[in-house]
Amino acid sequence: MTLLHYTAFSTDPAGGNPAGVVLDAAGMSDAEMLAVAAEVGYSETAFLMSGAADGAIPIRYFSPQAEVPFCGHATVATAVALAERVGPGELTFATPAGVVPVVVEQGPDGLRATLTSVEPYVEAAGDVSEALALLGWQSDQLDAALPPRVAYAGARHLVLAAATRERLAALEYDFDGLRAYMLEHDLTTLQLVWRESPTVFHVRDPFPVGGVVEDPATGAAAAAFGAYLRELGLAHPPATIQLRQGDDLGRPSRITVELRDDDNRVRVSGYAVPMEPA
Repeated sequence: MTLLHYTAFSTDPAGGNPAGVVLDAAGMSDAEMLAVAAEVGYSETAFLMSGAADGAIPIRYFSPQAEVPFCGHATVATAVALAERVGPGELTFATPAGVVPVVVEQGPDGLRATLTSVEPYVEAAGDVSEALALLGWQSDQLDAALPPRVAYAGARHLVLAAATRERLAALEYDFDGLRAYMLEHDLTTLQLVWRESPTVFHVRDPFPVGGVVEDPATGAAAAAFGAYLRELGLAHPPATIQLRQGDDLGRPSRITVELRDDDNRVRVSGYAVPMEPA
């Protein structure tokens, strides 16, 4: 087993969201993969498995505490790691959430990957007062134009929109309480957002179910958020949305979300670069 270290959604090794990448995980057990992810300590580590079917490469994702069905930043990191070895082009990953095509291209600042999500959906969030209490947020601090919803594009995320950048920046929450709440409601992260403009959003993603306080970049949540914007009529395809994440953690990340008018799925793009192990 060779463990690679990449950061996704940045061209700077000091930015983006770090991911472990194992390109040769054939024969590893669940316990072994979880142990590697826990030792690495990143929000996710991706493992490429053997047994490709119809050209789709099996891939699995483990946080330090659990397996997750889909991880966007680790997918981008893995695709770029492969492209560095075999050249840019088209890849297809068979994730636990479904088939995810990825195109890797040479961009002006390095290799850039674009993943296409599984079929997304958006559903009512119900009463979110408990989630707000665990975050220390008040209901009058929400943006009424962006109502709470649960959005899915490979994993489920509760979308909550802050009315001000200051509310988004001041993030302190009950880790154990929010983890229990998210497990009860089958949530992978909370997608906390603030709208700078119709096409630019600042986002933060608590990830206590994975044993991580916060993700610096969350591709799966970005895809789900694209579906959210389309469902609520806040973005009309064709549309390109820019997400700014990680600034409050000192690891700036830049995520591009694309909505097309001929396909319900969501495209998520970003750079990835190798990094030295912590």
